[in-house]
Amino acid sequence: MAFTVVYDACVLYPSTLRDLLIRLAQAGLVQAKWTHRILDEVFASLQANRPDLDGKKLTRTRELMIKAVRDCLIKDYEPLESALDLPDPDDRHVLAAAIKVHAQVIVTYNLRDFPGEALKSWDAEALHPDDFVMAQIDLDRQRVYAALQQIADSWRSPPGNVPDVLDRLERDGLVQTAAELRAS
Repeated sequence: MAFTVVYDACVLYPSTLRDLLIRLAQAGLVQAKWTHRILDEVFASLQANRPDLDGKKLTRTRELMIKAVRDCLIKDYEPLESALDLPDPDDRHVLAAAIKVHAQVIVTYNLRDFPGEALKSWDAEALHPDDFVMAQIDLDRQRVYAALQQIADSWRSPPGNVPDVLDRLERDGLVQTAAELRAS
């Protein structure tokens, strides 16, 4: 059975990375989880930073994300928040959600906000998305590559290929991942 991970809002914001993380869950490599509050952060940031995006399309994207990953939503984690201590109190909800579902990993760019000592007692760790995807490559390179191919195949205007997907992931900070998969 796949291990459980919580995706922080910051890794669900870039569309190509979001697509890859969801496809890794669909491929059975991980059981991906998030909360409505995490999604609220994602889509509030998208609306603030990209006012050109249609609000109805963003709502549809949110709905599709929830439908794409079986049992992805974490509920009833809020009572745990007040007992947690993190450098940024606004991130306590992410750790509370991870504790609720016994997640082994929180995938986030904000590693400083999830120090190892704070997560250790919960048998969890925070991983940068590049390190997380590299671990998935080590587990099953073919499924990761297949997910990249699916992303490329879904691009219509303009059409894409795996090197294009890797370019976007590299811009999103997945430098090791892009280099590793270009070398194969």
